[in-house]
Amino acid sequence: MDEITALISKGKSLLEEGNFEDALGYFDQALLLNQNDPELWNLKGVTLRSIGRYEEALECFNKSLEIDPRDKFAS
Repeated sequence: MDEITALISKGKSLLEEGNFEDALGYFDQALLLNQNDPELWNLKGVTLRSIGRYEEALECFNKSLEIDPRDKFAS
């Protein structure tokens, strides 16, 4: 498992547990390694939305769609 996959996996686990702040940290670390993954931007957006940071979440969802306009997972 490469580093990005491990970071995303840990972030998803924390997100599912409701540990949003820590999940956000893992998604941010993964984005430092790969800025071109629409799913990763979407995950960050979901996390930000979960903690009430709606404008930042919207920016992430828009970034996801900018990378892949057909992204069926963009929230």
